[in-house]
Amino acid sequence: MFPRIAKLLAGAAALAFGGVLVAAPPVAAAGRDGVCQTGEFCYYFNSNNKGSLSDFTSSVGDYGTKQPSCYDFKGAGNGKGKCIKNEAASVWNRSGKTVRVYFNSNYKGAYQDFRPGSKGNLETGLKNQNAAHRFLSAAPAPTPTGCKTDGTHTKPPTTILVYRASLGRVDRVPFRTYVKDVLPNEWYASWPKESLRAGAIAVKNHGWYWALHSTRRTAGGKCFDVWDHTNSQVYKPGSAKPATSAAVDATWRTRLTRGGKIYQAQYCATTTACRSWWVDGEWMSQHGSRDLARSGWTHTRILRHYYRGITLKS
Repeated sequence: MFPRIAKLLAGAAALAFGGVLVAAPPVAAAGRDGVCQTGEFCYYFNSNNKGSLSDFTSSVGDYGTKQPSCYDFKGAGNGKGKCIKNEAASVWNRSGKTVRVYFNSNYKGAYQDFRPGSKGNLETGLKNQNAAHRFLSAAPAPTPTGCKTDGTHTKPPTTILVYRASLGRVDRVPFRTYVKDVLPNEWYASWPKESLRAGAIAVKNHGWYWALHSTRRTAGGKCFDVWDHTNSQVYKPGSAKPATSAAVDATWRTRLTRGGKIYQAQYCATTTACRSWWVDGEWMSQHGSRDLARSGWTHTRILRHYYRGITLKS
């Protein structure tokens, strides 16, 4: 799975020149100085609008990748001086227009829209994989028809929209089939049963979460919930294995929630890899789940060990 020009300053007092009082101009966004002001779109190096920031007043089709010519993080904090291409984790849109963040340069590839005034983290697949942004209209981009899921926080979706990136199309896949065709590509079928069951619940929860929350669009504007590769979870039609399918069936009625809502259930290969992306308590190590299962841990104990504050419900 899987896996950031100076501003004009205005004083409150008037300036005296030649005996004539000249009023100072109002504070306005006029350049890039690492302060997110009204009228700007701002990237942050870290999630949750933390770390160094990079502020913009217009669209940029390619940020560049090397200093001194790249667009970089200007504000104080973690990431200052780094080029923002493929390094941003969250945004604050203080402009009066919807701003679209693109996966590829030149306003191409999958994208995520941010409405005027909104703050938020870049989705998996665009987090640290941002290459361009464009100021659109003041109105939010319209939601394409047929994109709304029938899932809820208590009922899994019937289907999920999968972006088949190499094929350039979006497939609507039965959700249970999707989970069965993901698990053997994220957990080895030869791993212990309890590791596979923990993985089955994580895979299901991750897909379920994005079916409820996705704002993703292809370059052609089609909505989708998940990529078919490591930007989300690796989906390969027809790849289900008996052992992994059995784990999915055995845990299908179980869901992870936090605060009563479906939990995203992020995961990656190892402890070291996970900590480069997320804080402890928000991810599960795939190999770690294998090792714990070999030590006799149940899948519920494994899940509670990795995901803090979650509730397992049936």
